[in-house]
Amino acid sequence: MKQSEHRAERSERGAERSKGPEGPARAERVMKQSEHRAEHQEGNQRSERRRVVRDGVSLGAAVGLYGVAFGATATAAGLSVWHACLLSLVMFTGASQFALAGVLAAGGGPVAAVGSALLLGTRNTVYGLSLAERLSYRGWRRAAAAHWVIDETTAVTVREDGTELSRLAFLSSGATLFLFWNLTTVAGSLGAQSFGPVLQAALDSVVPAAFLALLWPRLRRGADLLREQRIVAVGGACIALLLTPVSPPGLQIIAAGLAVLLALRAGPSTPPKPSPATGESESVGGSS
Repeated sequence: MKQSEHRAERSERGAERSKGPEGPARAERVMKQSEHRAEHQEGNQRSERRRVVRDGVSLGAAVGLYGVAFGATATAAGLSVWHACLLSLVMFTGASQFALAGVLAAGGGPVAAVGSALLLGTRNTVYGLSLAERLSYRGWRRAAAAHWVIDETTAVTVREDGTELSRLAFLSSGATLFLFWNLTTVAGSLGAQSFGPVLQAALDSVVPAAFLALLWPRLRRGADLLREQRIVAVGGACIALLLTPVSPPGLQIIAAGLAVLLALRAGPSTPPKPSPATGESESVGGSS
């Protein structure tokens, strides 16, 4: 009985202390700490969004300048300025556009030109399947976004985590590239005769340089890259290099996809997972 009374007295004293001056002060400190953590997290999210937009706009602007080369190529192949601009507006996939203009410039017929463009455009279907789940668009938004599914927008989108950042990367790169590509197509079509060999060579280096900038972080020492991905990258590059001197333009890009078969033969591997004992990463079934 006395022990019960003592426990009751201690409970009453604890309640009185919590009502004293230290209780509200402690609650205020906890609240301030929570607000500080929330502000810090929000600041990190804003910084991450700015980075994604900056990367997307930078890539879109750099690669979009290559539309000048297409405009010049299209008019040299016999297309009018109107035709070149319409292709950039409606087709909006550089490799297919260059393939179509190249076949026409070589004397090929419309059927062969369109067939080459469609053959190169099939890779965008694979990109679309990869981005559909990541972007999670539905209805008319998915149909509209399909027009911007190309090499560059796919590259910047798949490296982001989460739907929000993926959408931001896709929209920033797609909108910038679409705008610059169409504007520079007009400029290239109108000013094709004034381009010298130096400027043409500089434009030809824009797209490879942009892709190398995207690929380089994955090739550096310590990059989180599975064995199959390394095999596909090296195998695809070798196939493309071997076929470039003997195959029509663009065909080697599609044939490079055969490198996926090499990865399938290599066997499956899983990404590194933390060791329960040390907390360090360990590889299972392949090097990371």
